[in-house]
Formats: sequence, structure tokens, C-alpha cells
Amino acid sequence: MAFWDTWFKSENTPEQEPVRLVEAAGANIADDTSGWTKLSSDNNRDLGPVKRQRMQKVSAYLWQSNLIANRLIELPVAYLLAEGVKLTNAEPDYQAVLDKFWKDPINDMENKLEKKVRELALFGEQFYPAFVNEHTGHVRLGYLDPARVQDVIFDPDNPEQPIGVVTHRDAKGRYQRYRTIINGPEDVFTQRTQAIRAQFSDGDLFYFNINAFCNQGRGHGDLTAQADYLDLYDEFLFGEGERAQALRAFVWDVTLTGADQTEVNRRAAEITPPGPNSVNVHNDREKWQAQSPTLNSGDTEVIGKLFKNHILAGATMSPHWFADGSDVNRANGESMGEPTLKILTLRQRKIKNMLVTIATYALRQYEIANGHGEPELNGNVYWSDVEFPELTAKDTSRFAAALGQVVGALVMVINEGLMTEETALKIVASISGQLGVAFDAVDELSNAKKAFDEKKKEQAKRDAFPGLKTDDIEQDAA
Repeated sequence: MAFWDTWFKSENTPEQEPVRLVEAAGANIADDTSGWTKLSSDNNRDLGPVKRQRMQKVSAYLWQSNLIANRLIELPVAYLLAEGVKLTNAEPDYQAVLDKFWKDPINDMENKLEKKVRELALFGEQFYPAFVNEHTGHVRLGYLDPARVQDVIFDPDNPEQPIGVVTHRDAKGRYQRYRTIINGPEDVFTQRTQAIRAQFSDGDLFYFNINAFCNQGRGHGDLTAQADYLDLYDEFLFGEGERAQALRAFVWDVTLTGADQTEVNRRAAEITPPGPNSVNVHNDREKWQAQSPTLNSGDTEVIGKLFKNHILAGATMSPHWFADGSDVNRANGESMGEPTLKILTLRQRKIKNMLVTIATYALRQYEIANGHGEPELNGNVYWSDVEFPELTAKDTSRFAAALGQVVGALVMVINEGLMTEETALKIVASISGQLGVAFDAVDELSNAKKAFDEKKKEQAKRDAFPGLKTDDIEQDAA
């Protein structure tokens, strides 16, 4: 029998239960996990509270002090909002409600929308508390600084859906718990989530974010990834400025031929730097020469361009939008700008969805206050739209020339019986849309045929009664 399986009991102790001895086992584990985090670890992907506050402060600082960072934020804002934005709804009563909301002196969306879009890009999220007049349903928006938000609470049954916001405590220990707004009744949530939302009793607010993950994701600013490189680029430029100043500096180098240390010291005490347009007289034993530093700068432009292009590529911005016109002509300039316009279009859709969400809430409150109850999810309340300006002026001359050629070719194809009129009109509609005139090919074809038939009837009446006006013919027929 093995030693570790043998039972022992002491001879000097009273009778007791036998004790089983087991050989100790173990293993040495080296601490080789410092400095890295396992990919499989269950860590939150979002920034921690301290890093989030740091991100907000750095983003605001860079926008204020860094020229490239400022333009990375301001260019998209200008493209999105420069010509103005308008909320629209097909129902006249609803349009009146939206106009009142938009022009309210507190909401003042004409002036405040620019700041809201800018700060959404800087901080990655926006919080707008909503205040509703119970009698009229009129909605006014407030503002909650993202720096005051301690945490965003997400639905435990759906971690993509935010349900509440908790602020930091103030100097007196007070804090607020806001319930996030959704355009629908509370019963869209589970019973458990409804109970949690009931605890957020300090008001309702809108929460919007960008650059966020689905799983309990809070927003991240557009400058978050570029912050270090923007700061590095600034330091590089300041260094180049100091180097340029050093290049302008010089000293007078005076050589005394055959002089010993005593004579050199005596002459050094006598010499004063000559002023501008002065005359310096010396003998052939003394030689004066201006010396300036030689600081090689051959790689300065290359390094500066490397930094800037790395920053702009991360922001999907074309270098020629930032005063870099090297190797750019009109043809490749337009193609280089297309990815940027796609990103701007995506951000435009985000702003549109935000405004439609706010407009829908304003119309819902109007309906509820007027005794109509919660609107149906597919009702007219949810059909609001946002009119944005064109992101860029299009070169319509190319499309206009193409339209004439395409129409001529389509007429020939239709006459040969190789294509239907509806398909041909769809082709025309695709080019017309590039000119800013969009239409439905089926409806347009139906309306065109009706108009053509009416014109034929009118012409037939004129042929039957020459010399008479069409109105006179119709009165006689009546």
C-alpha cells in the first residue's frame, strides 16, 4: 500500500477517527501577464469615468487651440448646416407644431443647432432634458453637459437600449436621475425594465451618441483617436518655429593672429558688437567673421506631411481640403473627396434621425395633451422629415449633356420595340436625380399619358371647329 494512502493514528491520544495523509501537490505560475490584457477578458469596451472626463477635456482643448483639430470639427459642421435645416411634416397642423417648437425662444434651433452638432462631434454624446407643457403639449429643450453625466444605464434585457442617465453629485451631494425618452409607450419594455425606469424620477431627456458600441456603448468624440497625433503635430510645428528662429541668429567670430591668452582676454574686454551700418576698423592681425548655425532641415516637409496625412486619413479628410494642393488636379480631387462626402452623408443621416426623433416627441406630446392619446406607431406623427442642404455643388453640366444623349438613345430603342417606356423613364429618372429633380417613373409615366390624351382631345376639338377657342367649344357643347 502506498505511503500516502496509509491511515495513521497517534498512540498517545485517545481513540479518534483515523486521519488520512495526502501528499501535497502544486505548481509554480510565473507572473507573465503584466502590461497586457487578455482578449478574452470580460472588460467594458467603453472608456472609464476618468478617461471619459479626460477625453472631453482634451477634445475641447484641441478644438480651441489646435488648428487642424478645429477644422476637423468645423468642416463637417459647415457642410451639414451652412445653408440651414428645416423640419417638415405633410400635415399642416403638425407643421405648425414643429414651426412653433423650432422657433421657440428657448429652443432657438436656428442658432443652437450648430452648437449641438459641434459638441456631438467633440464629446460623442448629447443630453437634452425635455420640458412639456401639460395643457398644450409644447416642448422645450434644456441642455445637460456631458461632463456632468456620471453614468448611462442600459436595459438589462437589451444592452443596446439606454434607459436612464445618472449625473455626478454636486457640492451638496445632490444628483439627478433622468429617464431617457423613447417615442412609444412604456409597455415596449419588459416589466423588469419598466420598474427600473420608474426609479428615474427627475425628468425625461434625449440621449444621442456617435462612435459607440452596441453593448452598453457610450459615445466617443471624433478627435479621440487623433488626439495624441494632433498634439504631436503641434509640438513638431512649434519645434520647427524655434529652429527657424535659431537659423536667424548669428555671432561674430573674431580671430587674433599670434595673440597669447592675456592679449585675447584684453581684446575681448574691449570689443563691443558693432551696430547696424557701423564701421569696424582693425589691423591685419584681427579677422571678423559672422557665424550662423547650420541646422539640416531636409526632412522637415516630409515628416510634417507624414503627421498631417496620418491625422487626415484617420478622419477621412482629403489633404487638398487642408491647403495641400500637391499632385492634385480637378479629376483626382473629385475622386479623392468622395469618401469624405460619404462620411459626411452618414453623419447627416445621424443628425436627421436625431431631429426626427425630437420632432416626433413634440408631436406626440401635442397629441396626448389634446386628448388623442398615444399615437399609433405607424401614424402621421412619425412621418416628419428634415430638409438638409446639398453637401456639395454638383457639376450639372455633365449630367445635362448625358441626359440629352440618353433620351435620344432611349427614343430609338423604344421605337424599335426593344424596351418599355417605363424602363426607359426609370433610366431618365436616375440621371434626373443627379440634377436634383427626383420622381417616380411609374407615376410620371401615368401622368404623362393622361396629359397626352387630354392634349389629343383638345387638338381634335380644334380640328373639328377651326377658328374657335377651346373654351368656346366647351361652352357650346354644354
